[in-house]
Amino acid sequence: MNTTSQITRRDFVARTALASAITAIAPSLARAESPAPRFKIIAFSKPFAKLGPEETADLVADVGWDGIECPVRAKAGQIAPERVEEDLPKMVEALKKRGKEVTIITTEITQLDPLAEKVLRTAAKLGIKKYRFGFVKYTADKPVPETVKEVGAALKDLAAFNRELGLQGGWQNHSGADMVGAPLWDIWTMIKDLDPRDIGVCFDIGHATIEGGLSWPIQARLLEPRYTAVFLKDFRWEKTAKGWEPVWCNFGEGTVHQSFLTHLKASSYTGPLCQHHEYKTLGTGPEMIANFKKDFAKLQEWLA
Repeated sequence: MNTTSQITRRDFVARTALASAITAIAPSLARAESPAPRFKIIAFSKPFAKLGPEETADLVADVGWDGIECPVRAKAGQIAPERVEEDLPKMVEALKKRGKEVTIITTEITQLDPLAEKVLRTAAKLGIKKYRFGFVKYTADKPVPETVKEVGAALKDLAAFNRELGLQGGWQNHSGADMVGAPLWDIWTMIKDLDPRDIGVCFDIGHATIEGGLSWPIQARLLEPRYTAVFLKDFRWEKTAKGWEPVWCNFGEGTVHQSFLTHLKASSYTGPLCQHHEYKTLGTGPEMIANFKKDFAKLQEWLA
């Protein structure tokens, strides 16, 4: 074996080793150079709440969402509150295996009680940091300020408990003549003196547009520093036998304006964007999944 041959072989070995090393670290370099998306895009799993953990995780991966808002409640729930310690870990694990997560849980909690504590302690133990409260309605036999005061006092107690567990609760604004939170100013009144890290708002732009009409940007700006999550769905006004009514539709095909997301991108908010699918034409099976993907694609387009 001559010297030239030895040098050539050494050079070959060195180059091969270097190439192997670069190949091994290339994915890490790509990840380091590509910043993580600013917003996690998730979905409320209510439309497919009958699916088990594995099927739910498969669907989420198929559509492309980062995770779910999982209803842990008795009505329209995916996990029964009484079984949260047994069933929520299974959902978390199934999603985790596919690189997905349970980002938020939806609850019926409006005040502290033993079941509420069980649900929240379980969520905290599993690393779930956010949850949605239940809802309260105004009644004709009680003055509006009195209801706001009572709900506000309950939220103050929950804020202290959330701080202990490292959780953030969010009150969703719904539309409706008797819904606490529909005007949005009542939510602000209830939580303005609480730490946003403990209690915030699951801001629903669909409901806010229904109730706010042209003034929804004011409500959005008022509550933006307190967003726990942002809920996204769309609607159009339709004339019915009962008069004009809001009817839910595919995202981007109704009244909700793209400018909301434009302003959101200009804000400091970095939390989850949760897609809700309430329209009657959602369908089931392949049709449902096709609608999910259509709405997801439209949201990505609006965010681009």
